[in-house]
Amino acid sequence: MAVKAVHVLSARLIATSILAAMLVSCAFERPSSVAPTSYDLGPPPVYPKSNPAIRGTVLVPPVRAPAWLDETDIVYRLLYEDSSRPQPYTLSRWAAEPASLLTDRLRGRLAAASDGVVTPGYSAISDYTLRVELDDFSQRFDAPGKGRGTLRARASLLSTRDRKLLAQRDFDVERESAPNAPGAVKALSEATSAFLEELVSWTVQSVHAQISQTDSTTNGNQKK
Repeated sequence: MAVKAVHVLSARLIATSILAAMLVSCAFERPSSVAPTSYDLGPPPVYPKSNPAIRGTVLVPPVRAPAWLDETDIVYRLLYEDSSRPQPYTLSRWAAEPASLLTDRLRGRLAAASDGVVTPGYSAISDYTLRVELDDFSQRFDAPGKGRGTLRARASLLSTRDRKLLAQRDFDVERESAPNAPGAVKALSEATSAFLEELVSWTVQSVHAQISQTDSTTNGNQKK
């Protein structure tokens, strides 16, 4: 009887261990929302404006995004299972489309680095146009529980007057995230802040390079 009891107890312990492992696995493999919640990128930072790095005004059209990002879904991908399948959190959403949230932040950041920001529809004249195309704004899982927020975008700087492309660059920013909706929001908010700093720095450098090239060409023509 004692031997039988030991076997029964062992079987129960094994079954309990397997069940616990399955529950842990499910908790990490299928990130989920806890309660209906709406998120944005947090309070807009206050950027001090002094000695603008860009001497000129910049037209900033709305950021463009692919159709699968043209909703308020907070999207994640399980790369280890099916990388081609974007999945939304059921209960958690962005307060607006990611492209719209990014547009507002971009205009605010660039306004502090230039003589002013112009939006389409205004009659004001701009010196430069900065177009941004959002390619990815999602949470990715390389393995159960291993998440990262990914922001990928392409920026194009043009001369507004003659529509000449002055510079273009692809950006890829990632931040580690917890395996849930709040983790995705935090990681993507941090990625957005980092992206904006990189983007503004690149824009400033591109504008200065263009001015230097124009001055060099003008001086060379005058010498001739």
